[in-house]
Amino acid sequence: MSAEILGVRFDAVTIDGAVDRALALMGQRRCAYVCTPNPEIVWASRKDEALRAALAGADMTLPDGVGIVWAAKTLGTPVPERVTGYDFLLALLARFQGRLYLLGGKPGVAEDAAAAIARQFPRVHVCGVMHGYGDDAQAARRAVEDAAPDLLLVCLGSPRQEIWMAENAGRVPVGLMAGLGGCLDVLSGRVKRAPEAWIRWKLEWLYRLLREPRRIKRQIRLPAFALAVLAEKRKKRRGPEGPRE
Repeated sequence: MSAEILGVRFDAVTIDGAVDRALALMGQRRCAYVCTPNPEIVWASRKDEALRAALAGADMTLPDGVGIVWAAKTLGTPVPERVTGYDFLLALLARFQGRLYLLGGKPGVAEDAAAAIARQFPRVHVCGVMHGYGDDAQAARRAVEDAAPDLLLVCLGSPRQEIWMAENAGRVPVGLMAGLGGCLDVLSGRVKRAPEAWIRWKLEWLYRLLREPRRIKRQIRLPAFALAVLAEKRKKRRGPEGPRE
């Protein structure tokens, strides 16, 4: 099952179902990839053709954000739950045994994240790291090719990470790629995630905004996203034969 929100398809899965699917894709060893769009990314994809194509080509697209869950319900195609990229990653690493490569973050972040993973998930072997501040996409591809990991975390920020995965899908010896934004920053301890109470009350976005006021430039896209979803809902109600009685 799936839900479509402003042209972006989302898999209607629970976090356990997402991990099951990810492990199955990994086992096929065909360099599949997973995206985790939030409302900001969906909104950006309306004007960014490369991003839109990358999202469309993903083997699994997870509903990251309460706004996505709200939009899916509003449009009549609800998803079971919010599946954040970070929660998905922790659940996946808890069941994963194999070679992991970390791509992204500022210099030093991936190394710190690798150390944290080694402590928390001893069955995971981090086979390589590379920061995301270089412009040489070919060098990153060669490094991944040499490491040949089972799982590759692509944490380059959107839209760079989605486009990178789309361009390399099926081209590098990887089981699965996952675009996970700032997850390495959180794993490394350099960025703190919201307290559990904030997450439970679906206010993680507000916590991040309070800690990083510069995010307001991104958050202002949310009202436009909500209005577009409501407009799409009205359009569906009218249908091809006009408004319903």
